[in-house]
Amino acid sequence: MTSTIEPEVGRARLRKEDARLITGRTRWTDNIALPGMLHLAVLRSPLAHARITSLDVSAARELPGVIAVYTAADLDPEGQIGMPCAWPITEDMKHPRRPVLAADTVNFAGEGVAVVVARSAYEAQDALEAIEVDYDELPVVLGMEDALAEGAPLVHEELGTNRNALWVFDSGEAGSGGDVEQAIAEAEVTLHRRFRQQRLVPSFMEPRSCVVDPTGPQLTMWSATQIPHILKTMSAATLGIPEHKLRVIAPDVGGGFGGKIAVLPEEMTALIVAQKLGRPVKWTESRSDAMVTAHHGRDQVQDLTVSATRDGRITGLKVELLADMGAYLGLVGPGVPILGAFMFNAIYKIPAYRFACTNVFTNTTLTDAYRGAGRPEATFAIERMMDELAAELGMDPMELREKNWIKHEEFPYTTVATLTYDSGNYEAATARARELFDYEGLRREQERRRASGDPVQLGIGISTYTEMCGLAPSRVLGSLSYGAGGWEHAAIRMLPFGKVEVVTGASAHGQGHETAWSQIVADRLGVPFDDIEILHGDTHSSHKGLDTYGSRSLAVGGIAVVKAAEKVIEKARVIAAHMMECSPDDLEFAEGRFTVRGTESATALTDVATAVFTAHDLPDGVEPSLDSEVTYDPENFSFPHGTHLCAAEVDTETGQVRLRSYVCVDDVGAVVNPLIVEGQVHGGLAQGIAQALFEEATYDESGTLTTGSFADYLVPSAADLPSFTTDRTETPSTTNPLGVKGVGEAGTIASTPAVVNAVVDALRHLGVSDVEMPCSPMRVWSAIRSAQGGAR
Repeated sequence: MTSTIEPEVGRARLRKEDARLITGRTRWTDNIALPGMLHLAVLRSPLAHARITSLDVSAARELPGVIAVYTAADLDPEGQIGMPCAWPITEDMKHPRRPVLAADTVNFAGEGVAVVVARSAYEAQDALEAIEVDYDELPVVLGMEDALAEGAPLVHEELGTNRNALWVFDSGEAGSGGDVEQAIAEAEVTLHRRFRQQRLVPSFMEPRSCVVDPTGPQLTMWSATQIPHILKTMSAATLGIPEHKLRVIAPDVGGGFGGKIAVLPEEMTALIVAQKLGRPVKWTESRSDAMVTAHHGRDQVQDLTVSATRDGRITGLKVELLADMGAYLGLVGPGVPILGAFMFNAIYKIPAYRFACTNVFTNTTLTDAYRGAGRPEATFAIERMMDELAAELGMDPMELREKNWIKHEEFPYTTVATLTYDSGNYEAATARARELFDYEGLRREQERRRASGDPVQLGIGISTYTEMCGLAPSRVLGSLSYGAGGWEHAAIRMLPFGKVEVVTGASAHGQGHETAWSQIVADRLGVPFDDIEILHGDTHSSHKGLDTYGSRSLAVGGIAVVKAAEKVIEKARVIAAHMMECSPDDLEFAEGRFTVRGTESATALTDVATAVFTAHDLPDGVEPSLDSEVTYDPENFSFPHGTHLCAAEVDTETGQVRLRSYVCVDDVGAVVNPLIVEGQVHGGLAQGIAQALFEEATYDESGTLTTGSFADYLVPSAADLPSFTTDRTETPSTTNPLGVKGVGEAGTIASTPAVVNAVVDALRHLGVSDVEMPCSPMRVWSAIRSAQGGAR
């Protein structure tokens, strides 16, 4: 039968949710106002490491509007409450208790020491100034190598070490490859490089916020979180709240980027205080609080050794990482660099590989997931290393990559890191990118500029990447000691007149779930796009879910929706057959209608829904419901890939970097909504380029964050970025029925090395082999001066 309805999947629809988000006609957590609601403000330590010798809150308690002031002794008198870490990566991993408020010792600047509860947020904030705290300063340790040095000050004296854990993967021991030490020892060429992943602040639009409403034994929490289901589970476990008495709602959430994948001390404090006072309470952080205490991202020292033949065949790769955990462990912080362990080999056929990561405590804000979570760090290191190896061998860096990458006819391909890449075509993406970029023409221009001694040099940066998306399957996460599964849940509810409600466990914070899920269901059920409502972010309406991170929404949550729709059709098939007096096996379903094969006899799914509602004439033993639900656990990750090319002009006299052109060709499998994909890619590129050129969180020698506001922490605007040229190739995933792969992190993963490679490429003939990120004018200028033997 010829289709008469335009498919929704693949259509560039404007997002359903944008009307309310863009106009502000929505409910953010901080908008919520409940009768009798009180406000919390947290007093934070100005010191990075100190003993609390006295804490006097009596004056604050007497101020107008103040209802209560609490310290650790009030909220946790037994000292038993500790913030959860869901990823114990080794059996001997050190996990110091992170209290909701510091009792005896503060371990980073910004740690909470007291909380004021007042009738207004302003009264609560003002009362903080009346609290008197005396500290006995302790030595601080900030750098990872300093923290591991003999005799270094200890962040947690009771641990006796600043080493959190050592995690190792060795392909020789795993049986997935050869012995890397032997490969290095026998190599014709060996190259070692050290790279620095600076510390970043997830600068989400909406600061973190929560509201807790106690109604008898029932507690409802609204939170600006990425993880309402995990927050519910972890809150119940942390505070001993019966989980059936806690409801968590994530209303519209203004961005996350991993920065809202946390269970916060402030959320636990709000739950405790609401129960103590029997009144609703709200906490909303200031932007300054967000910079200081919201977890940071990245912060690694990466030592790489690569071995190769003289004609450019890689024979081995050894990676040794130091990863800064900060003063405490985040919810998944210890596992973030471990995700990267599976991606250092990238798209290349590397026969021997060893990865070792040492996680380290320092007197800084804790680190945790930030867009890409381990994958950008790994891609940066291997793509920088490929450029360095090409320079060492005198090869074009693209030629070196082509010589080592997995060819399209070799898929599925099991890598040296044990992952099986199901599909891909690196050659096609690269060919298209080179065409759009004019790679050969720009190389010729580069040679002319070098020959003429032009003070503005041209650099060409390459990043050919892949990533593991759709954080799952559960059995793999279990093998890595992760504290949860990787499945996702979805339900479809058919309403009496054929309208549809879709319940998803994936919780959106800007991704466009309401639009994409509606498109998927419209095609599967043949129901109009506008007749579909998506319900998410509420643990009562969506009782099961594992939320949104790791580009898992579509590849895991979306497939759960597909499978729930298939169940609806199969339930409706039995009833439709009864209505048309035929066998269910004789029915075909397309475009929302059941048709008896070989005839024109048909009935619409909407008619079946109405028949179910009346239930006047159903087959014997068939329940009057088409509602269906699925919990889907993938069999594999998905593996998007692509080629990103950057042309950068570098002023050798000032160090200024200008991105002249940026081309990316990504393969994210089948596309549900091209407009959403384009937006995700653009946003990802902005964040990756920001790391390369602009952003860095820094501390002074006392452990005070010196980039505690947007006046000091440079987040680029549209004016700082070029116009991007984007395109796609498509090799569908073979492990899910939609053929989709993730896209949310792709731009961030690929762009950082492309930009830094371009900067270094512009200066390599001057003797520059690295510029530490961010490649600010001062750092670029200093690298040139150092290479030329001049003073910095």
